[in-house]
Amino acid sequence: MIEATDYRNAMSLLTTAVNVITTQGVTGRHGFTASAVCSVTDTPPTLLVCMNESSRSHAYFIENKVLSVNVLSPQHEHISNAFASSKLNSEDRFKLADWSVLKTGAPILDDAIVSFDCHIDQIQTVGTHSIFLCRVVAIKQSQQKESLVYFNRAYHQVGEVEIA
Repeated sequence: MIEATDYRNAMSLLTTAVNVITTQGVTGRHGFTASAVCSVTDTPPTLLVCMNESSRSHAYFIENKVLSVNVLSPQHEHISNAFASSKLNSEDRFKLADWSVLKTGAPILDDAIVSFDCHIDQIQTVGTHSIFLCRVVAIKQSQQKESLVYFNRAYHQVGEVEIA
């Protein structure tokens, strides 16, 4: 039997992109930081997003049925920390950056590397988490060439570094 702590320690060595997942609808604007995001298929374009059911904003995502995945660059480390913090309320988190919307109304970080605007088509429960299967209905991509990643419980950056 694998202990949860051993599993978490091993998973900390899996390098992942840092994303802020947002929603907006009848329940208001909410968001959280996530690394558990991946592509499922390109036909139709579908992402998988995992969210802990104990998260204070979990019910809002279920109710709103839309979300955006905002992929962060190194300049967004403070935004990642804010959306991961339990000390800030939703409105204070959103004040830290400029946001717009595409098709679903879910907030899109204006200067994200890329943002995927999605409808939540299916929800599965596995252990402590909900798995959202999300149909991508719009994409906004920037020209940034560096990504913020999380490895061994710390932020790092990957990508092209331009020398001036």
